[in-house]
Amino acid sequence: MSDVLPDPVPQAQPHRNRLTTSDGVHIDSVLMRGSGTRTTAVVVANGFTGTWRSPGTRMIARRLLAAGDVMLFDFRGHHESTGECTVGDQEVLDLEAAVAHLRGLGYTGIATVGFSMGAAVVIRHAAMFGGVGAVAAVSGPGRWFYRGTSRMRLLHFGVEQAVGRLFLRLARNVRVIDRHWEAVPPDPTEAAADIAPTPLLVVHGDADAYFPVEHAHRIHEAAGEPKELWIEPGMGHAERAMTPERADRLADWLTGRMGARAEG
Repeated sequence: MSDVLPDPVPQAQPHRNRLTTSDGVHIDSVLMRGSGTRTTAVVVANGFTGTWRSPGTRMIARRLLAAGDVMLFDFRGHHESTGECTVGDQEVLDLEAAVAHLRGLGYTGIATVGFSMGAAVVIRHAAMFGGVGAVAAVSGPGRWFYRGTSRMRLLHFGVEQAVGRLFLRLARNVRVIDRHWEAVPPDPTEAAADIAPTPLLVVHGDADAYFPVEHAHRIHEAAGEPKELWIEPGMGHAERAMTPERADRLADWLTGRMGARAEG
């Protein structure tokens, strides 16, 4: 499926696509094109329950257009994407479908940017598949099954209990698997060690109510060079904590790593 949506981002041309993963899940996505012909693109991976439809994600996309065209998508089990959310496991296949689609369109420089669950996914994807020019992980967990904050205890209730999954399906349009992972994948800290020489940026707020800054430090310490760590004063969690200024700084970092150019 492909159609043109009402333009949510000024000076961008959004095109909606239905991607198919290697395990047969259909992923709802939107590609936002800036002016001119570009060979660079950025894929944005939302956090758990996030969607490309949210105003925060669209603001981020608008700012990241400075670095390249921007693909937004909904993970499996979210909104109009099929399948069930596995909360960070099989979602790497969703991201790979987006990256492969961009390669098929002729993009030669592709960066990935992930938030919260999406941060874990972009790190694992780069370690498993490679082939991306830069990775930015924002507000991500350093390890699985963390329950050290009230927000994460509530999230675990939501995905582990039937009543919690029912609430997510009815209130957030998110369908979550009702079983444990068959095998626990490497956590983001373990995966970070396998990303180099792809540049990695780890961004975390010191007011994050989900994951303390130690998670960011663990990931950054495990990664090889080139790598950067931004601990943001007063920043909360994930997409909702991104200001236009922070998104602009992120776009600048991506541009510096990707050598983004637009040919008018």
